[in-house]
Amino acid sequence: MSVFSNILIVLDPSDSQHKALQRGLELARKQTCKLTAFLSVYDFSYEMTTMLSGDERESMRQAVIHDRELWVGELINDARNTGIDINLKVVWHNRPFEAIVHEVLEHNFDLVIKGTHNHDVLKSMIFTPTDWHILRKCPCAVLLVKEHEWPDNGNIIAAVNAGSEQDHHQSLNQRVISNAKSMAQVLQGRVHMVNAFPGTPVNIAIEIPEFNPQQYNSAMRRHHENAVAELASQFDMAEEDTHVLEGMPEDIIPALATQLDAEMVVIGTIGRTGFSAAIIGNTAEHLIDQLDCDVLALKPANFVSPLAKH
Repeated sequence: MSVFSNILIVLDPSDSQHKALQRGLELARKQTCKLTAFLSVYDFSYEMTTMLSGDERESMRQAVIHDRELWVGELINDARNTGIDINLKVVWHNRPFEAIVHEVLEHNFDLVIKGTHNHDVLKSMIFTPTDWHILRKCPCAVLLVKEHEWPDNGNIIAAVNAGSEQDHHQSLNQRVISNAKSMAQVLQGRVHMVNAFPGTPVNIAIEIPEFNPQQYNSAMRRHHENAVAELASQFDMAEEDTHVLEGMPEDIIPALATQLDAEMVVIGTIGRTGFSAAIIGNTAEHLIDQLDCDVLALKPANFVSPLAKH
């Protein structure tokens, strides 16, 4: 059974361990799929050399691309020799995330695998990190790879928003759980469903004297527990594998991941961009830096990338 059949692996020359490539190869050994090792290269100085003609600049770019193709070829040679179906692609592009998303749109990849590292908080407020751009704009699933290995019998967390009545959240919950279960089959893992719900808003408790915080809190908890129980029964999950916890998802999910020593967190992301991304934020983005395990981010079924040609 293949969860993903056409996988784009984003290479990072600065990562000596090539985490993304190792993950892709591990998946290919456990299920049938086609891999493409992808590298986006760019050197600003080549564009600024005014003394060269357009043709000369192009031939210099092609020389760099050829050199990188040889390097990628060496990286994937052993895998090819063991019969893994892996191709390579090197492109010249000054915005790596655009190169990645265009490749996905052009060749219908169903998963992008990319290594990730912690993002500087201040820098992230000024320049949107490549990983965030990919999470927001890539139409297919994105697996961001961290240090944690994929052990046999590991734990996979399906992070849901069960309390929401909105259709796009409900269908995303279904996708998250079914992908988590499929990955658990491939990796011989166990799925835990987690749902965070907000605590009592302090300002309401202050402004409305007759407001009963305990009553509100227990009603909120009951609502989320019932919604999670319904999801669990749909997917034949045991009650002990469900977790309904009070707090913000970006606090609750990393804490549970540490407690369970999870190998992966599967989460839905609706791909907010622009102003709403800046103001409301995207849970998946806040989570990346707080987890030491992989994050598999999924889009709603009807998501259209802002980079798609209309």
